[in-house]
Amino acid sequence: MAAVGAGRLRRAASALLLRSPRLPARELSAPARLYHKKVVDHYENPRNVGSLDKTSKNVGTGLVGAPACGDVMKLQIQVDEKGKIVDARFKTFGCGSAIASSSLATEWVKGKTVEEALTIKNTDIAKELCLPPVKLHCSMLAEDAIKAALADYKLKQESKKGEPEKQ
Repeated sequence: MAAVGAGRLRRAASALLLRSPRLPARELSAPARLYHKKVVDHYENPRNVGSLDKTSKNVGTGLVGAPACGDVMKLQIQVDEKGKIVDARFKTFGCGSAIASSSLATEWVKGKTVEEALTIKNTDIAKELCLPPVKLHCSMLAEDAIKAALADYKLKQESKKGEPEKQ
């Protein structure tokens, strides 16, 4: 008798669920529920994904990682002869916040001088993406990647000065 009652209860619950309004599947996705819309936007539509020629003298490459969470970020900048960053690319292995931080960082460095790019702070990235405290390390990685790429570029420029001119 209890089995019959349980069967009726299941059917009634199913009927009730089928009649209730449902949210579109997109609104139920994990990124949409767990991340701010700005993070989801950069995650679903990342800007400047790819690589530049790391052997080029006007390209700086920064490779950073966070062993605690497994995120790895490569960020590259291309600088013109006037010292302005004309292109930036990234490849990131990590969570949505790490990918979004990388994507935003490449957008922000483009058009800036090398010195201006050094002023980009992780707190600015975190604020723009509305990162929660548990994801602040992602914005720190992005800042570290920018600094590493700029340091690599500057190192290449120093070694370039010591080379004889090609004619």
